[in-house]
Amino acid sequence: MLKFEIKDRDASGRICKMTTAHGSVITPNLMPVINPNKILISPKEMRSLFGTQIVITNSYIIFKDKELHKKALDNGVHKLIDFDGPIMTDSGTFQSYMYGEIDLDPLQIVEFQRDIGSDIGTILDIFGKPDQTKKQAEKGLIETLNRAKKSVKLKNDMNLACPVQGSVYPDLRTKCAIALGKIDSDFYPIGGVVPLMENQRYMDLVSCIIASKKGLPPNRPVHLFGAGHPLIFPLAVALGCDFFDSSAYAKYAEDERMIFPTSTKKLDKLSELPCCCPVCSKFTAEELKNLDKNERKLHLAKHNLYVTFTELKNIRTAINEGTLWELVEKKARANPYLLESLNYLRKIEQKKWLEKFEPTSKNRALFYTGSHTLHRPIVYRNQQKILERFNLLNDSVIVMPEGKKPYSTFYADELKKIWKINNEIPIIVDSHLGPVPLELDEMYPFAQCVFPEIIDNESLKNTKDIFWQYTKNKNVIFWQGSKTLKELKKTSQKTIKNIDLKRIEAVIKMQFGIDAANALYDENLKIVKSRKTGKIRNVYSKEKHILSMRANDGMFTLKKDGATILHRQLKRPKLRVLIKDDAVPFVSEGKSVFAKFVIDCDSELRPFDECLIVDKNDKLLAVGRTLLNHIEMKTFEYGVAVKTREHFI
Repeated sequence: MLKFEIKDRDASGRICKMTTAHGSVITPNLMPVINPNKILISPKEMRSLFGTQIVITNSYIIFKDKELHKKALDNGVHKLIDFDGPIMTDSGTFQSYMYGEIDLDPLQIVEFQRDIGSDIGTILDIFGKPDQTKKQAEKGLIETLNRAKKSVKLKNDMNLACPVQGSVYPDLRTKCAIALGKIDSDFYPIGGVVPLMENQRYMDLVSCIIASKKGLPPNRPVHLFGAGHPLIFPLAVALGCDFFDSSAYAKYAEDERMIFPTSTKKLDKLSELPCCCPVCSKFTAEELKNLDKNERKLHLAKHNLYVTFTELKNIRTAINEGTLWELVEKKARANPYLLESLNYLRKIEQKKWLEKFEPTSKNRALFYTGSHTLHRPIVYRNQQKILERFNLLNDSVIVMPEGKKPYSTFYADELKKIWKINNEIPIIVDSHLGPVPLELDEMYPFAQCVFPEIIDNESLKNTKDIFWQYTKNKNVIFWQGSKTLKELKKTSQKTIKNIDLKRIEAVIKMQFGIDAANALYDENLKIVKSRKTGKIRNVYSKEKHILSMRANDGMFTLKKDGATILHRQLKRPKLRVLIKDDAVPFVSEGKSVFAKFVIDCDSELRPFDECLIVDKNDKLLAVGRTLLNHIEMKTFEYGVAVKTREHFI
């Protein structure tokens, strides 16, 4: 049985641990293709040089070769290619695409993969070509599903990969993915996409990935079949792909081409090697050109794998740091077709889906890279929350221009003058991220973002559209110093509520919702500030510690007493994670909640949200922070779903 659990995440990308009978693999990762007839670099050497954890080889080639066939059945595929780590085997589908119909029984090849000890075998699916009509694609899809249903009965202990097909038709891709998710398969390649990558049809590729992911269960690995060039890796990972396979390292070396993170170059066109990998550090371009052909091919193949594996390390680092979208946008600028494909992600439908997997807060500031930055899921989410949760009740609103962060510090003198006249009028900042209520100026990502002073016209239009949508039918007063103060005197209104109380109420509303703000907020809250920074650190209600404000993102950590109030005031399932009886004693002692013990949870919970952990009777057991979203909690069998912080004895 394949074990799969999330360890870290960013965007819809994830660092996962996949465990098979022959060891564990950390994703996202690459499976170098091993041709059993022509091994250029042995899997054992790959592990030594590149840290290779998993490889893929072709069971069709082994099956058709009498000598390899016998050796594989007698000794197993691991002995055949001399690799003791996880091995995936392909079935011959790609050969059928390349060379036409092949003489192979779909069930026999599955049985063969099982019998030679493959960790992950693959069904013989029908390759969906991009130029097919929808009717032709659907016919192939139906046959793929029929073969998958028959094949899963034969797998025994082998994990089975069932590719998602459907050509370039998103509805067929989703239909296929949903159907495959209902059978006992373990691994989901997205198939039929090699022609799209070969012809740089990246818009169609992105459409295929998203349509497939929407239908697949999130608790299984997703493999982008045939994707071996690192150019596509960041975007594919950000959309939820976990595995790639590469025969490109060897094929390109055969053709004397060198892979680089965003391009491919012919060796004979290079006067200098723009790389510092061990191969390029050892040889000059001329020295490589003068090597014996076979030796040159070997070194070029090694270079190609060094570059490919390095790019995956960069992607995993970006996930750890929370900068994956930034990496995607930077890399996409290397290819106009790839950059164009990001436009597909601007559609509201795609933003709504991607937002479900987007963490609520990140370890690093949001960096602007261009017009696509304003369409990131986290920006969309926060803009929508402001529109939905921060209605401008006053007839007038003061608008301050973008300034240094935090805005309340930058505009401290101006604010004193405004509040002296009227401390009830809403003040918003016309920021590069859109309209930001002043009370949210320390909250992620409004305070934790880096923009140039002047942004591109497309981004500017985006923020202006949101701004005017937010301030519709209001008397918008743009800050003009003393002139604005004179106008403001006409609206003079003062109350006791201070900016700190407003900030607390606003952050609660933004983070937990309007009902939560009604439950937690009152004007007698006691506030404890940092002596060093003067910022809010802890919030007390009737001498009970209900909230702590995090310095890194300006959001609240929910304390036991705060959780008790929310639990009492908010109706089920709001903010709740409901767990099985078996887990109750452990969670009551402060242990984390594992996904397999989750029965249900609030569908609005996102990764890294604060949550209430309850039993079947809605008894409050603990308060914690989610690692998974609603869909993931209900499907994953392994790994932590909620990290418990405080428990009720």
